[in-house]
Amino acid sequence: MLRAGPWTPRVTIALGVLAAAAFIYVTAEIMPVGALSAIARDLHVSEAVVGTLLASYALVAAVATLPLVRWTASWPRRRTLLWTLACLSASQLISALAPTFAVLASGRLLCALTHGLMWSVIAPIGARLVPPSHASRATMAVYVGTGLALVVGSPLTAAMSDLWGWRPAVGAITIASLVVLVAARFALPVMAVGDAVTGERPPRGGHHRNRPLVVLCALTLVGVTAHFISYTFIVVIIRDVVGVHGAHQAWLLAAYGVAGLTGMALLARPGDRRPKAAVVGCLAGSSLAFAGLAALGFADWHTFVAALAGVVAIVLWGATANAMPPMLQAAAMRHSPNDPDGASGLYVAAFQVGIMAGSLTGGLLYQRAGVGAMISASAALMLAALVCVVFSRGLFALAPATSEK
Repeated sequence: MLRAGPWTPRVTIALGVLAAAAFIYVTAEIMPVGALSAIARDLHVSEAVVGTLLASYALVAAVATLPLVRWTASWPRRRTLLWTLACLSASQLISALAPTFAVLASGRLLCALTHGLMWSVIAPIGARLVPPSHASRATMAVYVGTGLALVVGSPLTAAMSDLWGWRPAVGAITIASLVVLVAARFALPVMAVGDAVTGERPPRGGHHRNRPLVVLCALTLVGVTAHFISYTFIVVIIRDVVGVHGAHQAWLLAAYGVAGLTGMALLARPGDRRPKAAVVGCLAGSSLAFAGLAALGFADWHTFVAALAGVVAIVLWGATANAMPPMLQAAAMRHSPNDPDGASGLYVAAFQVGIMAGSLTGGLLYQRAGVGAMISASAALMLAALVCVVFSRGLFALAPATSEK
């Protein structure tokens, strides 16, 4: 393991490759969000049907994550990551050539199978590259790829879909994933599973009896559900609530992602030192953003002031919602120091169930109750998660035996 000097060039390059893997996986996952209309037109289905691509993806990822984590538990961590990237490349090639919506959905399911496995190992790999005192910052560095996917990946694929169709956008993801696969092979250490000194494998399993970890994952599920109820239809919110149309939507999507990167950077150190305060602040900010957007959705105002308020809410949403996952995953790994991969897998499974629940609920609310009700549901669930975290004890302890700051 690379422990001497936390931010050596080798560690920095390795973290950069991990961030690139996160970037390409998240870009592939959320590609339908920005290409909703293009896919619907090309494959002759409704936008709501295209929205189910996120839900089906998340369902498969949630179901497959824990079994695959157990199946690959004895593999070196680099081999596991390379395997997930190979599946991603194959799935994107199938999707780019898909003649029907059913083939597109099937192609996406291939990378959905390994999506949770990728996230269950990528953060522990990053954490093992540095001393424990820097684990949250290393995890945050990996999650920079997620922010870049929102800043660059999603707006770029959305713009490509508008200009040339969604297939070239998926083709570009295919090529990029192959490049990251090769880079990961040469930049990352093998990272065999086992204790660095004794070579013994740590005990695994029993996470369902780890109460703080289970509670943390349950609250993660609630928060992610709240987020994806609205995020699945963020293009609709930008268009119908904020009042931004056409090519300007890509700029606001990019601003959402830039805000996420900024939030992660600002909260990297607090995430290591005062994780509970940082998470509470993020939940409060997201709740406020959803409340503001819901009010605008019901008011149906089309003025400059309303549009400006909507833009501010979108940026606040991006800054707070995207800064939370690395802190939550780092907290999950702290609750199981002997098996961080398994704890990370449980967290990822909860996250994927939240994506599925949010996407499906958002689609139903959007079709039957309108965009205002949809955003209100996000606000209510996010506020509930905030209250639970505020009154929780021990969920964000900096070490199993220490009290929470």
